[in-house]
Amino acid sequence: MFLVGAAATLATVAPLFLGTEPLPSVFSWVCVLMGLGFLIAAAGVIRSATAQRRQVAAPSPRSAPSAT
Repeated sequence: MFLVGAAATLATVAPLFLGTEPLPSVFSWVCVLMGLGFLIAAAGVIRSATAQRRQVAAPSPRSAPSAT
């Protein structure tokens, strides 16, 4: 999702530097996918970090004593 948005952003900005006709406004809407993909990735990182914190904070179960 991020890569599609990034490609659309490059395609939207390129005519500004090349002096050609601007692309249709649909490309501007596709550029939103870059931000949306970044937010989804950031939410996954935060979710993973909180899960690891909970796992570290939780007391580990004690193992049964061995009968030797």
